[in-house]
Amino acid sequence: MKRIVFAGGCFWGVEAYFKMLKGVKSTSVGYTNGNMENPRYEDLKSGRATHSEAVEIYYDEEVLSLEKLLIHLFRIIDPVSLNRQGNDIGIQYRTGVYYKLQEDRKVIEDFISKKNREHKGRIAVEVLEEEGFFPAEEYHQDYLDKNPGGYCHVNLNLLRADEKKDL
Repeated sequence: MKRIVFAGGCFWGVEAYFKMLKGVKSTSVGYTNGNMENPRYEDLKSGRATHSEAVEIYYDEEVLSLEKLLIHLFRIIDPVSLNRQGNDIGIQYRTGVYYKLQEDRKVIEDFISKKNREHKGRIAVEVLEEEGFFPAEEYHQDYLDKNPGGYCHVNLNLLRADEKKDL
């Protein structure tokens, strides 16, 4: 079982997308790579905290590679948009890939390098070692399951039938 943290704008849609993907064992939303311990949503909204809204993903590497996870991330984000995804604007909505393992860093950097060539050097996705992941409040966890009509900038229909878990 491996772990990676992705930021792709508002975490509700990012979590909803990845939790449907074959090979993903679990997801949770939270805050990463900011200026304080245990931030709350209000800290991000007020600007006191500088974290990104992120999704912690545990996945089975035998079913789903890190590179394939990155392909999915780039499918649902605008990789050249800085501090914005959909209608959400601010540093908490920046895109990023946050790793703990150095072996993952190489895979991520190689992938981003290829994408940067495709986008003429304009990729705005952070690639950083994760500096703490703090779970978001319970009402944010599985938000779109609890609120099916809730806001989502991610097009969940981009996930093809053969990529989805059997439910």
